[in-house]
Amino acid sequence: MLITLCYLYLWARWGRRPAALVLSTVRRLRASRCSFTFCRAAAQPRDARVCLSQGGRVFCVGESQSVDDLNKWALFLVSPFILEAEHIAFVTESIWIQGTSLQEPSSSETVVKWSDCCLPLACRPGDPYQLIAKASVDNFSKLGVAFMEDRLQMDNGLIAQKIVSVHLKDPALKELGKASDKQVQGPPPGPEASPEAQPAQGVMEHAGQGDCKAAGEGPSPRRRGCAPESEPAADGDPGLSSPELCQLHLSICHECLELENSTIDSVRSASAENIPDLPCDHSGVEGAAGELCPERKGKRVNISGKAPNILLYVGSGSEEALGRLQQVRSVLTDCVDTDSYTLYHLLEDSALRDPWSDNCLLLVIASRDPIPKDIQHKFMAYLSQGGKVLGLSSPFTLGGFRVTRRDVLRNTVQNLVFSKADGTEVRLSVLSSGYVYEEGPSLGRLQGHLENEDKDKMIVHVPFGTLGGEAVLCQVHLELPPGASLVQTADDFNVLKSSNVRRHEVLKEILTALGLSCDAPQVPALTPLYLLLAAEETQDPFMQWLGRHTDPEGIIKSSKLSLQFVSSYTSEAEITPSSMPVVTDPEAFSSEHFSLETYRQNLQTTRLGKVILFAEVTSTTMSLLDGLMFEMPQEMGLIAIAVRQTQGKGRGPNAWLSPVGCALSTLLVFIPLRSQLGQRIPFVQHLMSLAVVEAVRSIPGYEDINLRVKWPNDIYYSDLMKIGGVLVNSTLMGETFYILIGCGFNVTNSNPTICINDLIEEHNKQHGAGLKPLRADCLIARAVTVLEKLIDRFQDQGPDGVLPLYYKYWVHGGQQVRLGSTEGPQASIVGLDDSGFLQVHQEDGGVVTVHPDGNSFDMLRNLIVPKRQ
Repeated sequence: MLITLCYLYLWARWGRRPAALVLSTVRRLRASRCSFTFCRAAAQPRDARVCLSQGGRVFCVGESQSVDDLNKWALFLVSPFILEAEHIAFVTESIWIQGTSLQEPSSSETVVKWSDCCLPLACRPGDPYQLIAKASVDNFSKLGVAFMEDRLQMDNGLIAQKIVSVHLKDPALKELGKASDKQVQGPPPGPEASPEAQPAQGVMEHAGQGDCKAAGEGPSPRRRGCAPESEPAADGDPGLSSPELCQLHLSICHECLELENSTIDSVRSASAENIPDLPCDHSGVEGAAGELCPERKGKRVNISGKAPNILLYVGSGSEEALGRLQQVRSVLTDCVDTDSYTLYHLLEDSALRDPWSDNCLLLVIASRDPIPKDIQHKFMAYLSQGGKVLGLSSPFTLGGFRVTRRDVLRNTVQNLVFSKADGTEVRLSVLSSGYVYEEGPSLGRLQGHLENEDKDKMIVHVPFGTLGGEAVLCQVHLELPPGASLVQTADDFNVLKSSNVRRHEVLKEILTALGLSCDAPQVPALTPLYLLLAAEETQDPFMQWLGRHTDPEGIIKSSKLSLQFVSSYTSEAEITPSSMPVVTDPEAFSSEHFSLETYRQNLQTTRLGKVILFAEVTSTTMSLLDGLMFEMPQEMGLIAIAVRQTQGKGRGPNAWLSPVGCALSTLLVFIPLRSQLGQRIPFVQHLMSLAVVEAVRSIPGYEDINLRVKWPNDIYYSDLMKIGGVLVNSTLMGETFYILIGCGFNVTNSNPTICINDLIEEHNKQHGAGLKPLRADCLIARAVTVLEKLIDRFQDQGPDGVLPLYYKYWVHGGQQVRLGSTEGPQASIVGLDDSGFLQVHQEDGGVVTVHPDGNSFDMLRNLIVPKRQ
């Protein structure tokens, strides 16, 4: 026994070190084409075998991971490209910590630099930042061990989160080969060369800033304008003119990575003779105008030579300034495509010390304090080099303008007239900062003045210098949402919310004039469906039913949709609006937007909403239940829930916008024909609208949230703004109505209109309350619960059982309307008739019944008009 303990002690004290274990494992298993992964324990791949665990990080071995398409990767052009047999290709995923130039390892052992151990091949900017590289077996193992021991150092603030070996399939290798061939050979000279292959002058001036040593193993390839570190560049060196030796290399530093992301499309096919010099100093780009090139392959590409950075300056680091930073960041995120631009906070120290102007497409100045003179000089120098500036309620001025205080305007709602670049005008309500612009001619295309006697200037557009610099300065709070703390009354909140869409329109017009793209981001890719069960006792009956109704491949087909039920999803499986995989393993499901546990806790039904088809992104939830609705047992209660829809549907030809934050669902309901509700099917849409309102206002403390129903199928904030809607499709088969109830309402998405959490926040501000914001998963479950109770009450008591609650929340009590047109007869809304249609009382004493399918209610003009077919 004692000898055994001694052996155990000696093995623990002097046994194989992590480096030896990793290296031997990689050498032994490399030929099997498995994947080696170094990552944090929480991110461990499923089904991977853990070989080593240390300090919350793991080294594991799993199924081979491959890269076969590099179209979405930006390639580092290396020539010639060969992946040697003894080398390993791998992907490093990193995050970037701003302001951190060197990573401080927690280990006291020797730091290992990533760039010293591998050769980068391609990158894909984003979060996380991904790099494909190659390294020898020894160096790959060395990187992995350094990661495990927290002593791996990336450059310029990049922090490695994961390293995984990959197999480069033939298409990816060919793509790399094409890139290197194009670099060496180049397109044919002369006018027949494609203009897309010619890099614009000034595109790559900063690609060579920083260390001139190329990252990789072995001698550094030479680059134009930069000699190898160990020897000076000699006159007449053939390496400067020989295409074979002209390397385009982007060093692994933050500036180059950012720059490369925006410009690589313009230069990846360029010939060596057309590649501009890559200086090794930190001089700025003279005359960079910050323009965007014409549309190319459906996307605007920045060729200004600057990284796609928007810098936000809010002055000091006070709590108030940081709050303003978040407001500015939020509104800009709503306006620009965040896949094309990155927003960074420009600190006061950085504004003075760092060469930020070289990598800035737009400087946003939102400081309310006077700008220090030395920082003011920096901003003016940036403008003189062709920079673009947006001033938001800031004392920053130029071009002879002066900011004058007007206390009577401070934090008040005013009417603004904004002139767009094309000469058209936009009128909207805005919150004034209490300052106006005086003196100085405004030579730009954009203007904004108040609708008062003085026509006070609130937005001015000022060109600056000869290199294309310009600034748009604003003294109205375009950056603040209607619910901001500076908004003083509920009436002000209502007025500003009604202008919120136009506020975004004005801001997008300004950003576009300053050279940014405010095009809508690309439609997100469809995601698989997940089968989730709200009650565990439903599991066995449903799976038995599913086994009887699917074909041998697990497919259920309908006229519109094919659903294939699978235990797990692989990225190779195709997803289209007409063919979708349904993952049946609940362990494979996770979503930051939907919690199954929250849904279960709030669903208190006996039959509705028990079986869930969930998708992060789908075309429309109304089509997901098509193949199941006529076969599914009634007690199983089917519902489809999505985070986003790409083709949301409204009544008739209307489309329904479906951003993240909207509660989106389609519920299957069975109604017997020979029943109270079966004889009055139009009431179904009223019951669903009422259920959503009651789901919120029945929560203790939330009774006064001003959420209401509008005939025939809308959910409103007061009588001011639509916050949601209902769509009902019914099919009668035999003695049963099969009804799909589609419902969408805004829960957390404040823009572009309003959401339920906006109402809660405003209620808290006006009443000093502390109500918590609500979640979409919670409210969907509560609405389904209320709907089941309302249906049961209607079936027992008829319309009289639900109309008192409906009238409590509806917006039409005593409302005066005109029928047909603004000159039509005047009438008063009475209520709903026995079938759920709207009744209006005319001046001559007659009562008119209005059907929802033939008429539309214009709330803004109090009109009931025939719908256009």
